[in-house]
Amino acid sequence: MSGQRPKAARMDAARRLTALLFARPVACALAAGAAGACGFQPLTLWPLTLLALAVLIELTFRAQSWKRAALVGWAFGLAHFTVGNYWIATAFTYQANMPHWLGSIAVVLLSFYLAVYPALATLGAWLLSRSSGPAGKPQSAPRRHWVGLALAGCWIISEWLRSWVFTGFAWNPLGVALLGPFDSPGLGFLARWIGTYGLSGVAVLLAWALHRFAARASSGAVGTGEAIRFGATAVLLVALVYVPIQRPAESTGFRFTLVQPDIRQEVLDDPTLFETHFLKTARLTLPRVPGRERLVLWPESGIPDYLRDGYPHHLYRQLTYEADPQLARKRIGRVIGPGSLLLTGAVDVVIRDGDSVAARNSITAIDSHGHILAGYAKAHLVPYGEYLALRPLLEPLGASRLVAGSLDFWPGPGPRTYDFGPWGKAGMQICYEIIFSGQVVDPRNRPDYIFNPSNDGWFGSWGPPQHLAQARLRAIEEGLPVLRATTTGISAVIDPDGIVRQHVPRHIAARIDGTIPAAYAPPLFARMGNLLPLGFAALLLAFAVVAMRRSTS
Repeated sequence: MSGQRPKAARMDAARRLTALLFARPVACALAAGAAGACGFQPLTLWPLTLLALAVLIELTFRAQSWKRAALVGWAFGLAHFTVGNYWIATAFTYQANMPHWLGSIAVVLLSFYLAVYPALATLGAWLLSRSSGPAGKPQSAPRRHWVGLALAGCWIISEWLRSWVFTGFAWNPLGVALLGPFDSPGLGFLARWIGTYGLSGVAVLLAWALHRFAARASSGAVGTGEAIRFGATAVLLVALVYVPIQRPAESTGFRFTLVQPDIRQEVLDDPTLFETHFLKTARLTLPRVPGRERLVLWPESGIPDYLRDGYPHHLYRQLTYEADPQLARKRIGRVIGPGSLLLTGAVDVVIRDGDSVAARNSITAIDSHGHILAGYAKAHLVPYGEYLALRPLLEPLGASRLVAGSLDFWPGPGPRTYDFGPWGKAGMQICYEIIFSGQVVDPRNRPDYIFNPSNDGWFGSWGPPQHLAQARLRAIEEGLPVLRATTTGISAVIDPDGIVRQHVPRHIAARIDGTIPAAYAPPLFARMGNLLPLGFAALLLAFAVVAMRRSTS
């Protein structure tokens, strides 16, 4: 009896502490949301993400009304997206037309909207738990314990919605937190079969398991054997995240030179330095083995010149040297060397009646003779970065784009594959486009690799590693290598396992030479796309309904 009293006292103290913590559900949800964002890069404290989700499950479990359930989800999302996306505020430090302090407000306002999606997930899980029992019968605690399973299914659907509603903002889905370090895919390997949004569902399932264990432990129902099994499972999970893949990557044989010139955002658009920037990039590019043909990869914003013929002369007045497209292309051909091919980020201007009316963020392919072989225009544009949404309303109020230039960018047609013969078939995705799961490859013409040029210089210190992590998930989902050339880092060569085989850190001017890793046969996700995570969500919700009904029978 004396041994049972301390145990009962500890359990009673644990219950009182739990009641105290959850007495303010909105404040608790805000704290959990902020902690959950620490699982993303560069902190990668993914156990905090699982703990935060377990808290959210408990808050949804305790909600007494649908309004309260939606509110705790919204509060969680508000803090979660504010912390995870705070790097966006950095963009305002490079914008002369708007005050820097407005960046913090803009991040919070964006999070007000993004938080709607976690709110939909918690609301859906709560409603499902209330509607799954017999009519008129009060909700039982056993049925409510399955809220976490329902939340996993609802979360998958909410992230899928977030990826396309109002053009979509798919940054930092929960599944990114389950990626391992550069030499390990972690649990990201599951994205081959269930996609990134399905991987987010797995994160919620892991949190649900943690929640169930904590609930049983607080009631004294956990024995020594169950505690040992739970600990062993946790150790296995850690091993899956961190154990590196040792096997070497197979090669296509396509030689490449990938250049990161480290041109900082604060000087990138200074026309007096355009020639200096070009020469810096050119020196990093020059062949180290004379006569060796290769594919050269330059970043987004990789060249200041306009490369296409037919532009009015007034476009060149901003340059500090007398340049024309033919001159620009010919000297590029001399830099890359005979027989080589350059893929570079560039800007194309849309001209109508002799005037500039729009621009296109593009990738231009140029051979060693200075001929343009192909051009790809970015399809997924960044709202308020590459175009000013609601311009007639916002421009009179003083709003402008967050990057230099007054012309809005126009979108291209979407993913395309270009056959460059000896350099293989290249898929193109510019910068932000790479974050959209299931939308990065032309399914009718599968490439050998994806080229992802980017300018991450205005992303702050958190944005670039988060961007790279999402590119790694695209490599896993599609079974394709991804080559990222960025202005300031992080540039990387990613194999189809999501392993970063080579990289250049931030704020280093350097190049990577090598051969492009070989692609895998199309994995299941590459063949079926987001039907898979949506099917996974439907399965989870069906299991939740059945389990809840059985809990009340």
